[in-house]
Parts: sequence; structure tokens; C-alpha cells
Amino acid sequence: MPNSAPRAIEKAIEEPSALVAALRGMRNHCPRCDHKPLFARYLKPVARCACCGQDWTLHQADDFPAYIAIFISGHLLAPVLIAAGSRELLPMGWLALIAVLGALLLTIVMLQPAKGAVIALQYHWRMHGFDPASREVDQRPD
Repeated sequence: MPNSAPRAIEKAIEEPSALVAALRGMRNHCPRCDHKPLFARYLKPVARCACCGQDWTLHQADDFPAYIAIFISGHLLAPVLIAAGSRELLPMGWLALIAVLGALLLTIVMLQPAKGAVIALQYHWRMHGFDPASREVDQRPD
């Protein structure tokens, strides 16, 4: 009987659009029902949503959130460093320090929102184990 409650809720929740789901994931909210939190620790998602019961252990975000965070931080830092370096406003040592610390800080700050968005988009597009049809096929005995 404990499994019947989440399934009843599953049908009542309207599926969000890809953008809404990604924004919810970026805010550390469940992409399905907007309940908080999506992450138990910095980058470890909760096993199940406390509100809707969605299983978040099925995601396979792997390294993609890190690529996104590095890509964005590089594009934010590059114009600043190019402008400061071309005008010789700061010595090269200070510029290198700003570049390293800025890249580390921006990447660390953007890593959890990027992972939340990737998990949300995987859920929305029914990738990996989020497709109910693929889970039924995998659970059949051989």
C-alpha cells in the first residue's frame, strides 16, 4: 500500500514544460512538483521527492553539468580578462590571480544549478530511466 500514494499523486501533477522544469531544477526544487529540495547535499540529489515521490536516482548527469559550468564561467570571464589585459590596467600576476579565482568561484557557484537543470531536462525528455515504459521492460524476468 505505501506505493499507491505516490502513484495517485503522479496522475494529479501536470507535467511542466522543459523551460519550467529546468528553472525548477536550477533553483534546487523538484522539476516535477516544485517541492524543495532536489539535492540532499551539494551535488547529491535526494533519492525521492518528499512531495510527489519521484525517484531521482535514475538520472545520469555525469560530467555534463561541469562542462556547462566551465563553458559559462569562461564566457563570463573572457571579456573581463581581455579588456583588463589589453589596457594594461593590472599587472599580469594580478590578472592571473583574478582569472584563477574567478573561474573557480564561478564554476563552483554554477555547478549545482547546472546539474539541477540537466536532471530536470532528462526527466522532462524521459531520458535514461525516467521513461516509465523502459522501466517496465527492464523489470521483466528473463
